[in-house]
Amino acid sequence: MRGTEAAGAARTGARGAGGSHAGSRARGRRDPERSDSLRRLVPQALVVAFLAGSTSAFVVHDKSVTLNVDGRQRTLHTFADTVDELLAEEGVELGAHDAVAPAPDTSLDSGEEIAVRRGRPVDVTLDGELRTAWTTAQTVAGALREWGVRAEGAYVSTGRHARIGRTGGTLVVRTERSVTVLADGRRHPLRTNAATVGEAVGQAGVTLRGEDTTSVPPDSFPRDGQTITVLRIVGKEKIREETIGFETVHREDPELSRGTSLVARAGRHGVRRVTYHQRTVNGVAQRPKRVGTEVVQKPLSRIVRIGTKSLPASVAGADSLNWQALAECESGGRANAVDPSGTYGGLYQFDTQTWQSLGGEGRPQNAPASEQTYRAKKLYVQRGASPWPVCGRKLHQ
Repeated sequence: MRGTEAAGAARTGARGAGGSHAGSRARGRRDPERSDSLRRLVPQALVVAFLAGSTSAFVVHDKSVTLNVDGRQRTLHTFADTVDELLAEEGVELGAHDAVAPAPDTSLDSGEEIAVRRGRPVDVTLDGELRTAWTTAQTVAGALREWGVRAEGAYVSTGRHARIGRTGGTLVVRTERSVTVLADGRRHPLRTNAATVGEAVGQAGVTLRGEDTTSVPPDSFPRDGQTITVLRIVGKEKIREETIGFETVHREDPELSRGTSLVARAGRHGVRRVTYHQRTVNGVAQRPKRVGTEVVQKPLSRIVRIGTKSLPASVAGADSLNWQALAECESGGRANAVDPSGTYGGLYQFDTQTWQSLGGEGRPQNAPASEQTYRAKKLYVQRGASPWPVCGRKLHQ
């Protein structure tokens, strides 16, 4: 056994002794299989190194963020650097009334939460004034806070927790106001969200009766700090009769001489009954107001005939006129008649100046009746019946 081991050792030693030389020869020849293995390992090592570096970069730039759009929340992984880049990646477009936090140009970090709130149009009637207001709140209470409307004591047409959809809606809000009602000598201060002045007066415990009203229209909107005075009104009607004047109608008459006018029909006044409403406001009488008119008797127009016939060229042309009737009307047919003032005299009541201009001497009442009639005819040829404005019509009877 030991001889065999010794022989083996000798063989091994012999290979070892010559091995160094044999090995040197072997490196000088370069083993082809080993070279191929190296060529395959080098590219694989490079790929592994590249992938290791890329994975490191991926881990550095990838961000985990939370996007909340109108309460709908989701977690995203993104390479976006800013908020607006993320929104663009997710197809979220911002309207003019939308809100986003943080701001669109804010740098994006991992763990960030981005909230987008959509704008909603609301047709709101606030204290009697209608306007369209935008809000990003999703409830009525949130919208009131956003608009800065004092909700305490206010009337709101819908529940405070009612939701506002994307399309908006309508809303009536009346804030609580301080008003003072003055009635029957007393002051009634109150806080109210009433829609009308009349409603506020009722809330103050004041009742309007009959024609009572208020210092501002009862259907108007009560303003903060306003003083409303109740007007106690007592009304009664008064009836008066008034005269209706008549008109004068002139009609041409070819049978009358020019310058002659004759009243064919006397005028008559009419009568109308007028109703007035007399009001007393808080004990003070007001100016009566006309509320009705009724014609009791219509007026009758006066008709005056106006002569268009040419005046006679001579005294003889006036012989056919009724001079006796004129004399009876002017002086009672007395040739020596004188009016109470002593100015006019004779049958036809001449004044002295006119009498003498017609060729008469002295005073007319002292002349014979025939001369007075002659002088009257001369005057008629010159001026027609106009010198006798009242009795001149007798000439044509």
